[in-house]
Amino acid sequence: MNAPINIRAHKERRVLELQWSDSETAQLPFRTVRQNCRCAVCVDELTGRQILDPESVPLDLGLLEVSLAGNYALRVRWSDNHDSGLFTWRHLRAISDALNSRPQA
Repeated sequence: MNAPINIRAHKERRVLELQWSDSETAQLPFRTVRQNCRCAVCVDELTGRQILDPESVPLDLGLLEVSLAGNYALRVRWSDNHDSGLFTWRHLRAISDALNSRPQA
């Protein structure tokens, strides 16, 4: 999966914006990204079972720092002090696709 061509963190709106090379733009709420962390603290490495209770992620979660991890992922430090997850382009695109496929209320 190719890297996004543009990445913006809208801290006031708590949204991570990713523009993909196919012109698709994703608006990912910080909380949704954090709830989908796949690191060893959040997901059991042996079973793949989610350990993190998604409802335990604060509604007002903020992003303190974001940086590239090579050319394949983002490293994020969240306001809940979680910083061990890497969010690959493939995983971020999957989160985006799942949000876009939800029925509108």
